[in-house]
Amino acid sequence: MSTPWIACYWSFHQRLRFPGVKVLVIGGGAREHALCRSLSQDPAVTALHCAPGNAGIAQVATVHPVDQLDGTAVTALARELSADLVVVGPEAPLVAGVADPLRAAGIPVFGPSAEAAQLEGSKAFAKDVMAGAGVPTARSYVCTTVEEAAAALDAFGAPYVVKDDGLAAGKGVVVTSDREAALAHAASCERVVIEEYLDGPEVSLFAITDGTTVLPLVPAQDFKRALDGDEGPNTGGMGAYSPLPWAPEGLVQEVLDTVLQPTVDELRRRGTPFSGLLYAGLALTSRGTRVIEFNARFGDPETQVVLARLETPLAGVLLAAANGTLAELEPLRWSDGAAVTVVLASEGYPAAPRTGDPIEGLAEAEADGTAFVLHAGTRLGEDGAVLTAGGRVLSVTATGGDLAEARAKAYRGVERIAFKGAQHRTDIALKAAR
Repeated sequence: MSTPWIACYWSFHQRLRFPGVKVLVIGGGAREHALCRSLSQDPAVTALHCAPGNAGIAQVATVHPVDQLDGTAVTALARELSADLVVVGPEAPLVAGVADPLRAAGIPVFGPSAEAAQLEGSKAFAKDVMAGAGVPTARSYVCTTVEEAAAALDAFGAPYVVKDDGLAAGKGVVVTSDREAALAHAASCERVVIEEYLDGPEVSLFAITDGTTVLPLVPAQDFKRALDGDEGPNTGGMGAYSPLPWAPEGLVQEVLDTVLQPTVDELRRRGTPFSGLLYAGLALTSRGTRVIEFNARFGDPETQVVLARLETPLAGVLLAAANGTLAELEPLRWSDGAAVTVVLASEGYPAAPRTGDPIEGLAEAEADGTAFVLHAGTRLGEDGAVLTAGGRVLSVTATGGDLAEARAKAYRGVERIAFKGAQHRTDIALKAAR
């Protein structure tokens, strides 16, 4: 670590009057492991806790049992730990309103209120906000009956895009040319948003906001389909990479000006200020950039690669968002290199994932510093062995001078890990690295 970097680091924290902080992260997936990993590397973090955590998070943070949907329980834990900052990772606690009692108790929290989190909790609400903010997005219909859904499908034609209005863990969207399959998905949901298909490549862009200032991060791209070549069922994400060498110049500024800032301004105008992480899923269509969806939290697996490239200490940025002082920060610093993450999933994922299998090779995957492993669906067995405990089990992440190097390192780590029925895509970042 160079002396100029240290001087810059401490200057940064002194300006924030930020001598040290105790952080509590809520969640237990690979996104939360990525957050905990970055926070654990920040010397200003004096204590790091996670609830409920997982087997990997327990290596970098003290884990605690908690019902992450119970705001009263989370607030009590934060008080018990004397937490200076609570970071709410997953969408379900945010939509359930976990951030609200924390704020009411005077505890700084990174994550929007229940009302603002409806930006992710309801596709229809998000469409209404976008209309009010003048944000470019797909034309759509909100449908509550099979008859309405059938009419909407016929209005747009194939390929059909049908979205469950509520939370569905990243798997509530069906994109298909099969009208019967599209209608069946619509019939299985209480309310759906049916919209026109957006052509062009997709981009994920995160932004940290305190409700007024919006600080965009670097773009990433994830891979939602289960199988190579973007085949198979939709998943929560099978891998991601950053940067995007093919993205048009000025994309981040364009999205800040036309999507992110107008959305934050509109929510504030409505009396529901959004503070936390605003995620824009974008399609770069032949007619311009369009919003596919908003999320109210860091995305998984994009978080893994975005944070791998972030050089600015994370805690001060999240605390500034929670305290409304983002405008005082210096520009974020990013590595010039690349990051790639590959998800290892259980047999049967996403329909019926197998769990309870021992995982081998975790230490070997990280032994030479080639890659690091972030846990998603894991738990410790009675004998101390790490077992599979979910559909997406691990995110193997690596950095390099370019995408080709980062990709090679990530797949080298993947090859060293084994559990029964393990599956992964072999084409993460392949086209972009060529």
